[in-house]
Amino acid sequence: MHDYNYYLRLVDGAINNIQYPKNPSKLYEPIAYTMNQGGKRVRPVLTLMTCEAMGGNLDDAINVALGIELFHNFTLLHDDVMDRADIRRGQPTVHTRWNENVAILSGDTMLNMAAQAISKVDDDILPAMVKLFNDTAIKVYEGQQYDMDFEKRNDVTVEEYINMIRLKTSVLLGCACKAGALVARTDEENAESIYNMAVNLGLAFQLQDDYLDVWGDPVTFGKEIGGDIVNNKKTFLLINAIDRSAGNDAIELNRWLADTSSPKQEKIQAVTALYEKLGLKDLARNAIVNYSHNALDLLHETKMSYDAYKVFDGIINRLVDRDR
Repeated sequence: MHDYNYYLRLVDGAINNIQYPKNPSKLYEPIAYTMNQGGKRVRPVLTLMTCEAMGGNLDDAINVALGIELFHNFTLLHDDVMDRADIRRGQPTVHTRWNENVAILSGDTMLNMAAQAISKVDDDILPAMVKLFNDTAIKVYEGQQYDMDFEKRNDVTVEEYINMIRLKTSVLLGCACKAGALVARTDEENAESIYNMAVNLGLAFQLQDDYLDVWGDPVTFGKEIGGDIVNNKKTFLLINAIDRSAGNDAIELNRWLADTSSPKQEKIQAVTALYEKLGLKDLARNAIVNYSHNALDLLHETKMSYDAYKVFDGIINRLVDRDR
């Protein structure tokens, strides 16, 4: 097994080698712009790590890893339109730099590029790979729909939210790992173990995103802090704030949720202060740690070498302790 940066270099090399048609330029330039912005590349790295940990050949997995990263970035283009986000990875989002129609159409193209890439596997595993990819994609869309539905509800439960992020975020990490397991041709039980590990890792990963959107550093986080608060986005923090607040705290929280005219920073500071008063900073950190521990427990059930286990253990801790 290699370290994280080794797999990251392989992924970045594959991305840099993508040959984009020159025309129509407004279709392909936004794709290249998006793919070249960097990012953590967690999903494709997990694909390569899993493949190698289970005895597979990295050369056989690189196109699958690339396809998963293309799919992930396709969802970001569309999410940024739906969320009205202006900044992604410290740069203007595609719909901001170009327009919404460009973001939608370029995203659609990335989806098909992703499908082409993940299909570059041997015939004996192609049906299973295509099924995994399509099943995962539909789950991601279900998660996004729940996320949008939650915008109009004030009675969203923590359990509903966890299910939503499992669909919208976690299953793609599970797909990334299981895809690597398929390339390595490990047995189904082992493939499911690594899938479930990654789903729990994904839950910790998304809750960390919720946390960083409030308490992160905008320079390292790569996007504006407090966007979820400004948009009244139903996150783990807001759902628990609604559930925990009473009396004057509830009145103040509801006032800010209804507010559409105050300066953004004023709202962010006030709601953040309420979150801290209600103990949500510690609550979120504890939830992140619990899901990361679940991931580690499931990792123990997966058949791999001790060296491979240590690499996965390192990435779990790296993702949970990240600041971006």
